[in-house]
Amino acid sequence: MPADNSAPGPSHPMPAATSDTAAASEDPAASVASAADPAPAGGPAAAMPEMFTWEFATDPYPAYAWLREHAPMYRTTLPSGVEAWLVTRYADAKQVLADPRLSKNPQRHSAAAHARGRVGIPGERNADLMMHLLNIDPPDHTRLRRLVSAAFTPRRVAEFAPRVQELTDRLIDDFVERGSADLIHEFAFPLPIYAICDMLGVPAEDQDDFRDWAGMMIRHGGGPRGGVARSVKKMRSYLADLIHRKREGLGDDLISGLIRASDDGEHLSENEAAAMCFVLLFAGFETTINLIGNGTLALLRHPAERARLQAALAAGDTALLDTGVEELLRYDGPVELATWRFATEPLTVAGERVAEGDPVLVVLAAADRDPERFTDPDRLDLTRRDNQHLGYGHGIHYCIGAPLARIEARTAIGTLLTRLPDLQLAADPSELRWRGGLIMRGLRTLPVTFTPGDTTTAR
Repeated sequence: MPADNSAPGPSHPMPAATSDTAAASEDPAASVASAADPAPAGGPAAAMPEMFTWEFATDPYPAYAWLREHAPMYRTTLPSGVEAWLVTRYADAKQVLADPRLSKNPQRHSAAAHARGRVGIPGERNADLMMHLLNIDPPDHTRLRRLVSAAFTPRRVAEFAPRVQELTDRLIDDFVERGSADLIHEFAFPLPIYAICDMLGVPAEDQDDFRDWAGMMIRHGGGPRGGVARSVKKMRSYLADLIHRKREGLGDDLISGLIRASDDGEHLSENEAAAMCFVLLFAGFETTINLIGNGTLALLRHPAERARLQAALAAGDTALLDTGVEELLRYDGPVELATWRFATEPLTVAGERVAEGDPVLVVLAAADRDPERFTDPDRLDLTRRDNQHLGYGHGIHYCIGAPLARIEARTAIGTLLTRLPDLQLAADPSELRWRGGLIMRGLRTLPVTFTPGDTTTAR
């Protein structure tokens, strides 16, 4: 799920997300400026690999390796017209993610830079839904995070684990007898939506509406398309009504917990509660889809690691699943770039001078493959212990939903490998299409085959 770290891509800003990590654009080639951008001043003369094409979306890591070596702090112009810095080395990324001189508030974007942008940056539309943890700084961030943490507790998440298992088995039951499936549309997509709806307290009869709204947003990103705008409006209206109804009769769900939460007698406003629900839904939902999809594909493409994990699970040992999910987050995580930050004063990163108001984007996918931090970083190693990846962010905006996301990923991947032991990819990896974007990166489809099995009710 989100880290206070998920969010919309710059060229197609979505109204929300939960970690430095969130919504994707439909077309990677339209998500960022071409690599034909001139090299940074004083930078290398060698040509930069082509970026943000369909080929790049399939495997962005060679280009990120080039940036780490030759232009670790790279200034580029995004298709929206906004100029931004890309940070690619682990040490610099960790510094930037925790630097209080870099604000999450879009209003910190300099007026001159803003005027040059054709679309602008997240935070300009749906202002009432944008006042969430991703777009605010202390002291407002401190207050809201404390209130949300009082409701979204580790105990609440741990107690929800059996429900995640139940949902996982139910979804697999729907296709297990068929012997084939698209794991994105039939499994990875619905699981986190139904899970977070249950946790929030959305009635079962309304959850398919959320699935439809989420599907619209993941297909079309956060762009100004009418369908997306209508989905956001419908969800905002629904959440406002649901919060109002919950106030009249509080239950044990997360929305009721958010309403109860107080900090020195101060409660979340209705707009703050709605924005937090929105961000939990969409930041957590797309990141978890991508974690399950990208992670399963990585295991299918590394049969020795997959066999090692299956053997451990068959022996009742889940320790390798725990370290394995962390390695999948590092190796090919769901979020490529952390969400926007803006310099509140002039500062220097990796030897480059960043002006006040400049946007800065941390390339998490590049930082988590930095050979200066990780041994043999391009190798998938489920036993990796020294693995302080940045997949869920770092600092005060570390993903508040990380515990739930971990439970969902462990349950989903562990159950798939246990119930479908001979799971096989049903397409050449080069033919798979990716929902590439500036912020998020995940598969559009993941076709698989397996020996048909029994449903949980038939076993």
